[in-house]
Amino acid sequence: MVNTKSAFVAIVGKPNVGKSSLMNALLGEKIAIVTDKPQTTRTKITGVLTQDETQYVFIDTPGLHKPKTKLSEHMVKTINESVADVDVAVLVVEPKGEVTVAEKNLIDSFKQQRIPAVLVINKIDTVEKKDELLTRINQLKDLYTFDAVLLVSALNKDGIPALLDELQKFAQESVHFFPDDTLTDQPERVIVAEIIREKLLMSLHQEIPHGTAVAIEKMKDREDKAIIDIDAIIFCEKDSHKGMIIGKGGSMLKKVASEARIEIESFLDAKINLQCWVKVKDDWRNKEGIIRTLGLS
Repeated sequence: MVNTKSAFVAIVGKPNVGKSSLMNALLGEKIAIVTDKPQTTRTKITGVLTQDETQYVFIDTPGLHKPKTKLSEHMVKTINESVADVDVAVLVVEPKGEVTVAEKNLIDSFKQQRIPAVLVINKIDTVEKKDELLTRINQLKDLYTFDAVLLVSALNKDGIPALLDELQKFAQESVHFFPDDTLTDQPERVIVAEIIREKLLMSLHQEIPHGTAVAIEKMKDREDKAIIDIDAIIFCEKDSHKGMIIGKGGSMLKKVASEARIEIESFLDAKINLQCWVKVKDDWRNKEGIIRTLGLS
């Protein structure tokens, strides 16, 4: 009889260091949205990878930042809760720059909870002078005794097999908590909503995207055709933002919906009919009821 193992892994770091890209690379599939804008990830996203007897459960978390809204407070709370009960934390950092307050706070949480941690220097494909990497590594190693330090490019998938080999060392003998073919615990409609939000983030100006959220009101197979009808509501905070999301003659909304439809069809492996509407919810990021309704609490 084969003894099965599992490893719960929290992927943490400051905003925009490539945590979601890293999880997608580890899974070999895209389940977390990726943009170049900070705080793209809002909630805890679980990805599951089963290799032979070992099941890895990866928890992608929002980037640690100073909260400015009720939604931000929930995001920071999610990080702290995710780190509490894992077998190992993966601290993802960029290859250049000084140690930030957010990174110091995460390291302090490792110390307080006595959590094993692996340091991952991501985006090494952007570094020309390798001595910069040594400087960065030494900065962080002075703050914590990491179990391992790995150099990775999530974009190019460099270093991913070595990282998995390292994480395998933290696997504990246990049952598999998910069926072996599971990729994520997220419902399909949540991922569909996130795909639409990703296209918004990629298409809109800097000040608008963080005031947007997407809710799927309907997701139903047609009885007479092999088509899934999906109705999505895009929430924003201002009438002016609504106008920008819709665009002249509906051009921006059509662009976002078209790009989202292509990716959703690939994800669901089905033809879809996607309809998107835009509604204004003033200051929704500070309203607990709306945050709960959108599943962001």
